[in-house]
Amino acid sequence: MGIYSEYLDKHLGLEELNRERKLQLGIISKIRERDVLVYAADSNKANMAPVGLDNSDLLPINDQLSNLNGKSIDVLLETGGGRGETAEDVVRLLYLKYESVAFIVPGMAKSAGTIMAMGGDEILMEPGSSSLGPIDAQIQWEGKVFSAEAFLKGLESIKDEVASTNSLNRAYIPILQRISPGEIQHAENALAFAKVLVTKWLREHKFKNWLTHRTHNPGTPVTDGEREARAKEIADKLCNHSEWLSHGRSIKLSDLVGIGLEITDYGQTPALADAIRRYHVLLQMTFETTNMYKIVEMAGSQIYRFALSQQIQVAVPSGFPFPQPAVPVQPGLQRPPLVPGVAPAGAVVQFVCNKCKKVHKLQADFDHQRPLQPGTERFPGNDILVCDQCQTSHNLLALRRQLELQTKRKVAQ
Repeated sequence: MGIYSEYLDKHLGLEELNRERKLQLGIISKIRERDVLVYAADSNKANMAPVGLDNSDLLPINDQLSNLNGKSIDVLLETGGGRGETAEDVVRLLYLKYESVAFIVPGMAKSAGTIMAMGGDEILMEPGSSSLGPIDAQIQWEGKVFSAEAFLKGLESIKDEVASTNSLNRAYIPILQRISPGEIQHAENALAFAKVLVTKWLREHKFKNWLTHRTHNPGTPVTDGEREARAKEIADKLCNHSEWLSHGRSIKLSDLVGIGLEITDYGQTPALADAIRRYHVLLQMTFETTNMYKIVEMAGSQIYRFALSQQIQVAVPSGFPFPQPAVPVQPGLQRPPLVPGVAPAGAVVQFVCNKCKKVHKLQADFDHQRPLQPGTERFPGNDILVCDQCQTSHNLLALRRQLELQTKRKVAQ
């Protein structure tokens, strides 16, 4: 039986998933004899939450690092990408505390995640399941996000066409009129930033123990110039949009070895591979069955971020005084007559489960609980709503805080 099927048969709830994940982190730490930190984001929730690596991640990462005290660390990484500048800041944080940093990639670490992985002394992956991605700087222009290199090559193509034909195709004129020199410089800077950073990290960290040649002139010393040249060659390949064609392309272990990187195949250590695979399955199950979109955790503590469903509507049910439109009214419901000077006694929140799409009508009473209105269920006192149809857990803490902020009243627990 596969690991996923094994855990599915156990029908694990949120607390059990959390406990099992922590158990596997402890096993990984024991086998590797290193601290272990997880940074994971659910790319499948990109339409409902800020899943990309950004500066808001620095505080929880730094907070979790403060709970650790070893000399070396493994960072288990799962991300679709984000800001390259934040990746730089995270790696700097790690080396301020640790002498040795390694990155474990059981699933994917794309774009900025790949930049981060290049900052490690060691990268652990497994053939088939693990993948990095092109370090293809993305820029935004006129509301669209696309490759900086593709942008610059498109301009270069227009320039070459003009040079060869001695004329400018009129179709290009509206496009060129909207491009400023500053935007061209921004694209060039974005492209250069990734290459320079990756080259530096490979030379300083990944190649620091590359002291003698193994294939070409075996046994002879490796010079600083040779480390620099190899690092630049790899950075150029990873940053070459034309090489990979797609920003979402998966670069596997064998691809990385083929361009000159040494990758540790954790599949060669059965006990370690089992713990990493189990953690990754449990991580995916946690994302699938809850509205968590980011997890920063270690074996003994954690910080979770939850996304609110985009299908949330709030209304004041019949009989609840409502002096002002502090929260939106659900379409189809009538707002009761306003009672000047009377604060709202409660609200009904319509929450749609993001897995089975069941609509939950939650009654949130302010100050103290009141009898339930027909067709509603109580806003959960611990802020965790477990869908009675599919057993998915939803954390409603952010929603409760939103209600309390808008109405200036406390939701009764």
